[in-house]
Amino acid sequence: MSTAWIAADWPAPASVHAGTVLRNGDIAALQLPGKPCWLQQVHGANVVAAGDYEAPPQADAAVGRHASDVCVVRTADCLPVLFCSADGTRIAAAHAGWRGLAAGILEATIARLERDPGDLMAWLGPAISQTAYEVGGEVRDAFVEPDPGAAACFQLNERGRWQADLYALARRRLAAAGIGACYGGGLCTFSDSERFYSWRRNADSGRIVSFITFKSLENTGNGAISG
Repeated sequence: MSTAWIAADWPAPASVHAGTVLRNGDIAALQLPGKPCWLQQVHGANVVAAGDYEAPPQADAAVGRHASDVCVVRTADCLPVLFCSADGTRIAAAHAGWRGLAAGILEATIARLERDPGDLMAWLGPAISQTAYEVGGEVRDAFVEPDPGAAACFQLNERGRWQADLYALARRRLAAAGIGACYGGGLCTFSDSERFYSWRRNADSGRIVSFITFKSLENTGNGAISG
């Protein structure tokens, strides 16, 4: 099994272990401290506590606070957002496509972490870039109607549609929620076919897995590669 993965590039506490497993990697090879808490992702704003469920709960984010908690989300163009507290005792992973962002998945995750937002940090994992992400006016309206400033996250293209910047939209919502420590961004799942799956490139593709858990001496970074 391959341990190919990208480590989250952020100043997280030493107790936090986080990143994204690439398309040729296997999360099982990372020897994480517990079972991943898989979710039935539905592009909504439901958040659950990480745990060993009989069936994946219908949710788009999980939060953890126990040594064996492994929060994971699967994506193929949508934005994975990982969170941790400054003291390294709270973690979370959120699946943020445009519908989830508009529905408030990031804000709901922050609330479930039960920490002052100023004591949290976020890492934005691989997602589709603005140049590759064309959307209709209804997507732009979902963000701009409640927040006119979000118009800066969209560019009109020659077809009369919009190029949406998921990274910028997420940063804007995180900042509004009180999180100033936001890292990551800049990777494109659509253009980097060697490392990432992309639904826009191939609707039958698999999913990359972004994870966050608590670090032990056995998983201090073996196999990580540069983003």
